[in-house]
This record gives sequence, structure tokens and C-alpha cells, in this order.
Amino acid sequence: MKAVLLPEHGGAEKLTYGDAPDPVAGAGEVVVDIHAASVNGADPKVRTGNGRYRLDKFPQILGRDFSGIVSAVGAGVTDFKVGDAVFGVTDQGIEGAYAEKIAIKANIVAKKPDSLSHAEVAALGLTSLTALVAIEDTAHLKAGQTILIQGGAGGVASFAVQLAKHIGAKVIVTASAGNHDYVRGLGADQIIDYNKEDFTKIGPICDVVFDTVGGSVREGSYKVLKSGGKLVWISPGPDGVTRADVETLKPDVKRDRAHLERMVDLVRMGAVKPPAIKHFKLSQATEAHKISEGRHLTGKLVFDVR
Repeated sequence: MKAVLLPEHGGAEKLTYGDAPDPVAGAGEVVVDIHAASVNGADPKVRTGNGRYRLDKFPQILGRDFSGIVSAVGAGVTDFKVGDAVFGVTDQGIEGAYAEKIAIKANIVAKKPDSLSHAEVAALGLTSLTALVAIEDTAHLKAGQTILIQGGAGGVASFAVQLAKHIGAKVIVTASAGNHDYVRGLGADQIIDYNKEDFTKIGPICDVVFDTVGGSVREGSYKVLKSGGKLVWISPGPDGVTRADVETLKPDVKRDRAHLERMVDLVRMGAVKPPAIKHFKLSQATEAHKISEGRHLTGKLVFDVR
């Protein structure tokens, strides 16, 4: 099969389009012929070996989100057959979606709805799964509450804005001026330009803060929470910065079919929509990674594999 290979940690130029062995379905697994795969913000960190993302085996095929057609079924798999259209996200700590094929545990894969293209469900992938677990399972956001979403135009945050609005919360976001129309279209009730305004000036009015930015933003986020509020984070902040009367929580984004199906249901009911997509060929992985590292993208980068 064709795949994007990483021979060692390094810059985007390390990504090489070449040949790799076809995967084989083990017990409890399916092989999926990938039609679309997307780029996550974490992918360049894996490529460079940044901190906890360091790899110990090369060559490596990166990528976590995919959609395609089942081409082989392993022993014990009864809920899929060859020819089924499916999508999924690789298990925690496992890569492999920048390729024409992938072997994956069947119980963390879901059937692709006919109403969504392969590119659309691949674009939803891990970012949407992360937002879903953060907002529903971790923050337990409720109608009538107020949430501040830091970095509202990002991939995870964009889904979170829509989900929070669907739940019935008041949604405040931080975003640069160029993204105000975008986040307003997602459902943001109030937008703070982080380049010109100090978001902490809104005072302690929030029941939940969802921090997708990290760093120094974390400390300020505590200042806008009510007593008893929750700070849910996915990007690391400074050590030792806490507040005794609020909860600090990190979502545990486990892969399972139930969450993938919940994600699709939200799209079907119109609560959320797939992100805007910028299409690439698999052989253009270097270019895609350079754009991802620029961190000014709205929407999603997707490889059209077939």
C-alpha cells in the first residue's frame, strides 16, 4: 500500500510518500481501505517528538482519523462485513491513518452514515470526539449555564461551541478579530478579541471554562469561574496554578463506538455541522503539516486517499 512514512523525528520535510506492507486483520480487528484521513493539531507534535509524543519505533505512519471501506474481517468480528463503510479514530497512543489501509479494533469503529462523505466524517474525528467528551462527559454542561471556550476557532473548540449552544448554555469565546464571523456563525453569544481585550475583565461569571489554548491562559481562566465551577483543559498550563473552590479536569478521550455514533447523531439533528475542509493528496503531507503548524487554520485538513 501507499503511505506517508516518517523515518525519524524532525521537520515536515521528513514525511515521505512511499510503500508500506499491507496490514492484516488480527482477531477482533478489521482492515479498512481508507478513503479519507484528516490532520490533527497533535500530528506535527508526534512528528517532531515533542514531549509525551515521542515515538520509539520507525518508520512510523502518522494519523488518527479515517473513513473508508472494510476490506477484511478478523476472527471473532460479527458486526461488520467486507464492503461496509466505516469511520473511526485510532486508539490512544496508536497512529497509522496516513495510508491506503489500516488494521484497527472493530469495537472502536462505527458505520459511516450515507448522509456524510468520507471526508466529512474523517474531519469530525478526534477533534469532535474530544469536544464531546469534554463538554458532555467531563464538564456536564447544562442548559442555562455560562461557558467560556478559549480559542473558539480551533478544531476542538469549534465543535464545542456548537455543542454548548445546542445544550442551551450561554457561550462566550475568545478569538482573533479575523475569526469573529466564523465563531458567531457557530453559535457564540459573546466574543472576546484576545489580542485587544483582557478576557478576565468579564469577572467570575462562568460555570465552565474549556481551555484549548493552555499556557498563561490557564491562570486567567480561573479568574472568570464562579465558586464551584469547572475548568476543563486539553492543553497544558503552568504547574501549580489552581484554585481550591473549582474543579480542574482533563477529559479522558477513550475511543469507543458509542461516542462516534453520538457524534454522528448530533450532526444528523443539525446540532453541529462538519467543519470546512481543505483537501490534499496523501503525497502532499509535508504541505499539510506546514499549514497545521501555522495554527491559524479554521476548519480541517483532509487527505483524499482514494
